This record gives sequence, structure tokens and C-alpha cells, in this order.
Amino acid sequence: MDFGRVEPAEWKKIDFTLPADSPFNQLVIKGVKAANLQVYVGCPIWANKEWLGKIYPHGTKEKDFLSRYTRQFNTIELNTTHYRIPDADTVERWKEAATPGFTYCPKIPQMISHERQLQSVEAITEEFCLSIAGLGDHLGVSFLQLPPFFGPKSLPVLEKFVRFYPASLPLAVEFRHPDWFSNEKVWLRTLEMLQHYRISTVITDVAGRRDVLHQSLSTPTAVIRYVGNMEKPDDYSRIDAWVQRLKQWTEQGLEKVYFFVHEHDNIISPEVVRYTIRQLNNQLGLQLTEPQFVRQAVQGSLF
Repeated sequence: MDFGRVEPAEWKKIDFTLPADSPFNQLVIKGVKAANLQVYVGCPIWANKEWLGKIYPHGTKEKDFLSRYTRQFNTIELNTTHYRIPDADTVERWKEAATPGFTYCPKIPQMISHERQLQSVEAITEEFCLSIAGLGDHLGVSFLQLPPFFGPKSLPVLEKFVRFYPASLPLAVEFRHPDWFSNEKVWLRTLEMLQHYRISTVITDVAGRRDVLHQSLSTPTAVIRYVGNMEKPDDYSRIDAWVQRLKQWTEQGLEKVYFFVHEHDNIISPEVVRYTIRQLNNQLGLQLTEPQFVRQAVQGSLF
């Protein structure tokens, strides 16, 4: 993800500390621990040849990458839907490739979010929703990524859209225009609107835009897009901080977590997912399945 990316030389100037929670969270998670926390941790892609011999066996064909991916992770940030609405055959292939409990989290098409900016999009939105509904039990939360030029003046447009969006399909919204966060009254009004329609926020942890790390929940579902800098030696401490924050939210009543790991070229995303899951299991008492890495043959081990 290029949004908010900075050069390594700039990292030392950035405060990567997680900010304090929004006071609004107290209206959303009210101190009673949920009976059944659901946690999904995954990557933004499944087709990565760099994963051959790592989490995909050597010789795996590209057509089989997805089925292999769903055996290793329990969710994916489905960015392909940002560029086109999948046809029924594609959705059926995705559904057939998914293992029990696996969820796809589709991104709203850019035709809706960026090109038409949520206006006069009823027909195409219905088409998209009908398409992804075909995933059945494998459909997780969808997310609407607002373009950087979509600011608070367009809040009525956003509200009209979420009012129209089917309540049966979970939705989260990612805000990128800085003005959403620069005015507390504006942000509070936005959170109140989202809470009313049961729409979640997307929290993005990226080096170059610390304002989008707003730590604001509008439903008991946390949707987190984590952009790591794993060339940075102490970057795993950021994951540790997230695990502690999620532990805190869980104790306060958080019900569901989606945590998507982005890394440069996503080559080491599986390693970061594995670390995240281990820490979540240790700190939250979960039993999430870790991705299994292909065992590498040791020279001379056969003799």
C-alpha cells in the first residue's frame, strides 16, 4: 500500500506510539467482555510467487494459490473488487476455494468510491452487493475506502450512501482526507452517524499519516489495516502494542477483529501474520491457527 509510505530515512522522525482511544469508544464497547470474540488475521493478496517454498509448496500452480491461501489464513483484504465487480462464476470459484470459517473482505469498487464519489451509484451498488452476497458465509466485512479528496463537506453524501447500503452486509469506512480528524466536532458527528447505521470504522496504521490512526470505534468490530516497515529492527514492537490494545478492547466488549498486514511487496507478510497470531493467542487466550511454513531441507540431512 503506497498511501502514507515514507522512505526509511524518515522513520526515526516518526512517533509510532498508538494514540489514546477516542472517548467515543466508551459508547460503543461498554465494559462487558463479549462471550465469543472472533478474530481474523490475513494479507491483502493471495497471488505472490515469493511465497512459493514458504507457505505454498514448491510447484504450486498459480490457479491453486487461492485454495492454498485459505488453508493458511482465515481472511483476506479483497482488493480485486476495487477494480471490477466479480461475475457469478468468479464468486463461485472463490466460495469453492474457501475453507470452513474463511472470510473475504471486499473493497467497494472505485467506480463507486472514487469516480462517482458515492453519487448516483444506486444501480452499481446493488450490482456489487448482489455479487458479493454470493459468497454466503464466507463474506466478512466489506470496506469503503474514501478518496483523499472526499472531505467532511461531503458527510451528507456519505450518510445517504450508508443509509442505502444493505444493513445485512457488514461495512466499514476508511477516511483519508485530513479534515475528518482536524475538527473534533466533525469527527464526533461522523462517528455518531456511523454508529447509528452500524457501520464500522477502518483504522489505518501507516508511517506517513498518523492521523488516520484515529483509534475510534463506531461498532464492536475493529477493522485494522497495518502497514509495517519490517526492515526497521524494532517494528515488531508495533504489533505488540496492537495486541495489548486489542486485549484492552476485548475486555471492554469488542466482538470482532479484522487485522490486515501490509508489508513492502508483501513478501514477509506471512511471517508478520504468524507473529501477530502467536501474540494474540498468548495474550488473549485464543487458539487461532498459525500459517504453516514449508520445511526447508537441510543440506546433508538425508545422509
